[in-house]
Amino acid sequence: MSGPKDLDPSSRRVMIGEELRHARERAALTQQALGEQLFVSGSYVGQMEAGTRRILPDMAVRLDEILKSGGFFVRHCTKANRSKHPEHFAEAAEAEAVAIEIRQYESLLIPGLLQTPDYARAVFLAYQPTAPEEVIDELVATRMERAHLLDDPTKPLLWVVLDETALRRVVGDPAVMAKALTRVAALARRRRMIVQVLPFSAGAHASLDGSLKLMHFDDAPPLSFVEAPSMGQLTDDPAIVARHQLTYDLLRADALTPKQSLALIESVAEDYAHEEHAPGA
Repeated sequence: MSGPKDLDPSSRRVMIGEELRHARERAALTQQALGEQLFVSGSYVGQMEAGTRRILPDMAVRLDEILKSGGFFVRHCTKANRSKHPEHFAEAAEAEAVAIEIRQYESLLIPGLLQTPDYARAVFLAYQPTAPEEVIDELVATRMERAHLLDDPTKPLLWVVLDETALRRVVGDPAVMAKALTRVAALARRRRMIVQVLPFSAGAHASLDGSLKLMHFDDAPPLSFVEAPSMGQLTDDPAIVARHQLTYDLLRADALTPKQSLALIESVAEDYAHEEHAPGA
């Protein structure tokens, strides 16, 4: 029979989360009471128990002390925290994989979930221009693996607001852009996602300082994620999540309708395709 060593990191986190819940209940502690001893919210404890949040190394030490678990959490959390994703994004990617709804605003690029291999490669080469080819190949493969999240025909619900900059900034070359935008349009046309474009004509808007992602779950409070170069912040703080939700709602209000957005995306993709085939291109 396969043992825990055969589990992938996400499955291992679910197993550890279940053990955490059992240990907490044996200790007669509520999620809120345990959270107070860990200096986190009760909802954060619930997310660790559900496997949507990592148990970080220092927290594993405290859990073993509080729950008298004989080093169980320290021993098991290192393997559970291994990830193919960059450290600043790993926890968000893991949460994304179990979310029932993802609502995202992207200010500069086509979101990772929607990228084609050629587009992703151009992005990674821009980030790491001196990286060996095998490193870039691995990064692209990981991003494409993450995109399998959209293979399910209905879950998660995905709603993306794209700044017009993401359509106009040439990543790679016109051929790469034509294929990338065609993929976005195809996903929208088969109703796998809702996409809106925030046009330049909208002027100043509610998220001029960057992108954001909101994730909702069946059995855990919502999370929001904001990202900067090599940095990311994932939070379940109700006030911050509510503020980010309002920001997202304001962006949707300023954006083109889904029908108008799809027409613009397809028009820009067609322009790139014509540019690719233009004489002398």
